[in-house]
Amino acid sequence: MHIWIIILVLVLGAAGAGLAYLCGRFGRFSIIKNISKGSKKRLIIFSLIPIAVIFAVICITMNFVNAVICLLHLAAFWLLSDLVFFIIKKLRKKDFKYYYAGLSAICSSVVYLTVGWFLLHCVSQTNYNLTTEKSVGRLRIAQLADSHVGTSFSGKEFGEYLSRIEKQNPDVLLITGDFVDDSTSKEDMLDACAALGNTNIKYGIYYCFGNHDKGYYNNESRGYDGNELTEQLEKNNVTVLEDESILIDDRFYIVGRKDRSEEQNGSGRLTTADLLEGLDNSKYIIVMDHQPHEFDAQAETAADLVLSGHTHGGQLIPINRVGELIGENDLAYGIEKINNTNFIVTSGISDWSIQFKTGCKSEYVMIDVG
Repeated sequence: MHIWIIILVLVLGAAGAGLAYLCGRFGRFSIIKNISKGSKKRLIIFSLIPIAVIFAVICITMNFVNAVICLLHLAAFWLLSDLVFFIIKKLRKKDFKYYYAGLSAICSSVVYLTVGWFLLHCVSQTNYNLTTEKSVGRLRIAQLADSHVGTSFSGKEFGEYLSRIEKQNPDVLLITGDFVDDSTSKEDMLDACAALGNTNIKYGIYYCFGNHDKGYYNNESRGYDGNELTEQLEKNNVTVLEDESILIDDRFYIVGRKDRSEEQNGSGRLTTADLLEGLDNSKYIIVMDHQPHEFDAQAETAADLVLSGHTHGGQLIPINRVGELIGENDLAYGIEKINNTNFIVTSGISDWSIQFKTGCKSEYVMIDVG
């Protein structure tokens, strides 16, 4: 977790630098120059007012995190716009009558973040087709992860996505962690579990824990813990797998790992090799592992398919590959094959707090094996 604390400090530092930069940029608009009447003090104050208003509005309508994200994007687009218009000015050998760079930066930021908002909130279906030499027949697997219920949809609205998945007639639905968040209310949790209970999937619904599901710090305020979540899931016919496996239709195994956070907090978990020991390798073996972190080790086992989430597809450009670069994740998004094992990492059906996805999209996954 310490690396993410460092990243948080860097983000806040960048936000502070961005704020200072934007203050100087807003001061170049004619209207602010005119009402400042040559006073540097008034220029700073009047430059800060639109920034403060924008920041406050986003804090109220979304939250502080998203306000910082918007501020950083505006600063980045403004810096780029200033550079472009500086080059154009040099080429035309004439200054501009109006501060077009600022207008361009604001418009570009609004358009870019609006697209990012839609990429998060408009959930799509992503399809994969896999082949196997094992006698599994035709197998259709639905996967979803990182619903973080209550972020971009309520527990009841979650049922609408389940209906879409149900219409695809999957054989199984696999939920690979972060079903809820530390901030997910008990009402939303109960509604989401009930929605799962009303979903008809041929061989059922299976679930493994993510790093947020048991709660890092907010169990008292959200009103439930991991044990109650398990109880509600099982009450609604969801099979919870914690370092456990189950054979389905004498054709394929579903293996659910405990989350990697169990290692980090000292509770521990079994390795994939340990979990697969004693299983019939002639059957198709599917491993649910929330965090995509041990690909090389898992590729040495008999696992045919490993399904993960956690990364949110990298979430935002340009940090979408940071997890891979620092060794936190082996893959940010998509499909990769190592030896005979396919790895699929979904960008998730929602998000934990940030209301934008600019490097990916929200999705659930449909995998056809045959």
